[in-house]
Amino acid sequence: MGKKIVIIGGVAGGASAAARLRRLNEQDEIILLERGEHVSFANCGLPYYIGGSIDSREKLFLQTPQGIRQRFNIDVRTLTEATSIDRASKLVMARSVATGEIQQIPYDIVILSPGAKPIVPQIPGITGANNLFTLRNIPDTDKIKAFVDHQHPKHATVIGAGFIGLEMAENLRERGLEVIVIDRGTQILNPLDPEMARPVEEHMRLHGVEFRLNEGVEAVSQEGRLLQLASGATLATDMIILAIGVAPENELARNSGLELGVRGAVKVNTSLQTSDPAIYAVGDVIEVKDRVQGYETMVSLAWGANRQGRLAADHINGRPISYDGALGTAVIKTFGLTSALTGNNEKMLKSLGVPYEAIHIHPNSHAGYYPGAAPIAIKLLFNPHTGDIYGAQAVGSEGADKRIDVVATAIRGNLKANELADIELAYAPPYSSAKDPVNMAGYAASNVIEGMVQNLQWHEVDEFSRTGGLIIDVRDEAERLAGYIPGSINIPLSELRGRLAEIPSDQEIAVACQVGLRGYIAARMLKQHGFHVKNVDGGYKTYAVMNRDTGIAPHGEEQPFIAGSSLLAAADQKAPETAGQRLVLDACGLQCPGPILKVYETVQSMKDGQQLEIAATDFGFAADIRQWCLTTQNTLESVEVSGGKVQARVRKGTQQPAEASFTLPMPEVRNVKNGTTMVVFSGDLDKTIASFIIATGAAAMGKQVTMFFTFWGLNLLRREHGPRVEKNVLDKLFGLMMPQGTRKLPLSRMNMGGLGAKLIRHTMKRKNVNSLEELMQGAIHAGVKLMACTMSMDIMGIKQEELIAGVEFGGVASYLGAAEGSGVNLFI
Repeated sequence: MGKKIVIIGGVAGGASAAARLRRLNEQDEIILLERGEHVSFANCGLPYYIGGSIDSREKLFLQTPQGIRQRFNIDVRTLTEATSIDRASKLVMARSVATGEIQQIPYDIVILSPGAKPIVPQIPGITGANNLFTLRNIPDTDKIKAFVDHQHPKHATVIGAGFIGLEMAENLRERGLEVIVIDRGTQILNPLDPEMARPVEEHMRLHGVEFRLNEGVEAVSQEGRLLQLASGATLATDMIILAIGVAPENELARNSGLELGVRGAVKVNTSLQTSDPAIYAVGDVIEVKDRVQGYETMVSLAWGANRQGRLAADHINGRPISYDGALGTAVIKTFGLTSALTGNNEKMLKSLGVPYEAIHIHPNSHAGYYPGAAPIAIKLLFNPHTGDIYGAQAVGSEGADKRIDVVATAIRGNLKANELADIELAYAPPYSSAKDPVNMAGYAASNVIEGMVQNLQWHEVDEFSRTGGLIIDVRDEAERLAGYIPGSINIPLSELRGRLAEIPSDQEIAVACQVGLRGYIAARMLKQHGFHVKNVDGGYKTYAVMNRDTGIAPHGEEQPFIAGSSLLAAADQKAPETAGQRLVLDACGLQCPGPILKVYETVQSMKDGQQLEIAATDFGFAADIRQWCLTTQNTLESVEVSGGKVQARVRKGTQQPAEASFTLPMPEVRNVKNGTTMVVFSGDLDKTIASFIIATGAAAMGKQVTMFFTFWGLNLLRREHGPRVEKNVLDKLFGLMMPQGTRKLPLSRMNMGGLGAKLIRHTMKRKNVNSLEELMQGAIHAGVKLMACTMSMDIMGIKQEELIAGVEFGGVASYLGAAEGSGVNLFI
């Protein structure tokens, strides 16, 4: 005789369990209770129906109640809510939503699949908002779509920057609404680490979505048309989407006395049985184990619900199964970007105290010489001792999902991080490279595991510099026009081997390039020459994304949103290179810094006022080109993102022609001398302190500061314990008579045999004024350029090896070149 099985809740978990139960056993009586009207629908597709990507409501329905009855002989009872379970009598009490009629349903087995419900916080005035919506099911979808279709709102506020919040933000923006996303956190998409989430935020801003992070809603008034924010500001809006998270629909389980776990989720064993063996639970309502670390959590994703439904059905029919937890593999589309992840993120590993290493790489999605290649930012987390893979994240316009799926499979198969290099993946130029990005991640991890390189993470760079580390930027000089790490010195990789004498052997070194590859080569070179060296992991590209303004346009200065594109039609044409006509630069497929270098080379040959249209598939190019234009005094006329491409229009120079329709908000830079130059002639303590205070202040105001040290001023650049160098007798005498280093400098007045200098240092410390040494380090960190006069060095017998790290060398022409662009010139 067959069993009587009652399934409470349909959609992914319940519907999957029902279908599998029937395929395994024709004799069982299967009853499916669903509180709503629809038993099986694509809830992950709901935002895209609202946005118009899915053009038919009917496409959302995977199975109708009638279809399930006919195909599987299952008793489907929609609009029927299970209200309680009498476990002793094995009865489910159910109520008709339409009539209120109560029915008792005996059971042998129950499967709970009620899902999770949106969290609605207790905010004053929220219940009176008639324009506030949550999104869980078809009725919710119908309400939102009807409101947008018929009320024609102009502005929407999305509260919550998670998956649902961002999908709704994208789709409402696609409908033409102004959209702002508010979240109390410091970043969007919390499952991603911040440096991986930031490019997504910047990309969405380019598409016209505004973000207010570290912000909350304190009160709602005017029936939802006015929001009082935690910062004290108010926000007028036409509609509100509440998407701050979900909570397990656990009332039935709690009232039935079933054991609950984390966040009130229903506890289950590896067979998906609750604390009552006759009651199973699947889907968003249950507590699961993190498959990597083993801690209890909730993972509200469709794959888990479907898999759990099938496994529960298998166990009910005597098949051996074991559900061992979830990796949380997920993916989201935000306009032209895809973000995907699997396993643990760095924030979780830190909180657990687990030893880990991270590597960041930026490979192309497929062979760069085949059209359409775009970079993918990939982060891999692993145990540096065992090689165990903890997790991975990827962001890119193409191929991110595929790579995360491979890593998820590797974790499931217990592969080590270095073994990712051994996975043989399909290759042809339109699809990948001979070394797939997953292979590249494996190679990078192997280098760390085998001790070939030590990495310096993006969030460690500033502290490394502040505490005396020397950062060498091994990119070409032109690349630094788009930005560089403050305080770094530039020795291109091609010159590094020949300039080893300039690098102090007693100082900790970090090398940086654009994405980490050239940095690795430089690190290997320097390590084999006896230097203690680290590589900035992920290069300047990873560092920069967390050290620039998140808003592509300054606050209060909204950037125009351009929906169309005139570039794609012209991209394949050869434009004549004459003034007054636009040039077209196709930088698609070029990996960073390729697009910026191509722009630099092209603009060099252009005439003032000539325009250049650029297309690039590197999604970071939008921020890079803005910074490049600011630095090089060229005009950025537009930036737009469509079809997976960044498209920019640049005019050489900053002179705006009369016929131009608009220019993106940019500071006026033509004829503005934004530099500060200082000739430091004096070697007196008090004067050099004043010099560095002025220099640091100027740098803090955004000025480019050059300090030119000549004659006695060279003494404060000398190392206190410099290396022994060969000198003639006269040079040695000069060296003995001059103070060596900052701590030997005298006061210009009242020196009193050195007592005055000690007194001024003591006074500065007592009054919490930075010492000269701290002021110098702060100035270097702020990007102040220290330049030693080579002519004075020669006269005074001072050698390069005697000076501190980070000093550049030049003559009077170098000083005059810097002074030409300066509005302030000082002689001290």
